[in-house]
Amino acid sequence: MKVEKTEQEWREELSPEAFYVCRQHGTEAPFSGKYYDFKGDGIYRCTCCKTPLFTSDTKFDSGTGWPSYYEAIKGAIKEVHDTSHGMTRVEVRCANCDAHLGHVFPDGPQPTGLRYCINSVCLDFEEEEN
Repeated sequence: MKVEKTEQEWREELSPEAFYVCRQHGTEAPFSGKYYDFKGDGIYRCTCCKTPLFTSDTKFDSGTGWPSYYEAIKGAIKEVHDTSHGMTRVEVRCANCDAHLGHVFPDGPQPTGLRYCINSVCLDFEEEEN
């Protein structure tokens, strides 16, 4: 079920940085997020609604300073044409709550050739249970 909350509800639930990035389409500084160099095995969930977005199997080091993935979990992401900041890009949002996550670029590794460049503050990591 789609998550819909007021701006005030999001402000009360999220940290100021998470609100800025997820709800106001901001960006965290490169190499500053907790997951850009993180190597755990598990699932990355949306920090706003906990929807599973990416698995650690698809994470790779892009050298950009943000966590990067070559594939999202099927149906978890929606793409939006973005012309902000004088650039043409493809923004990625959580399909469940519309949180801004980052952008996707066509310069990633195989098998998809994609690079989902995601802000760490938009993610919560859940370790894989053995």
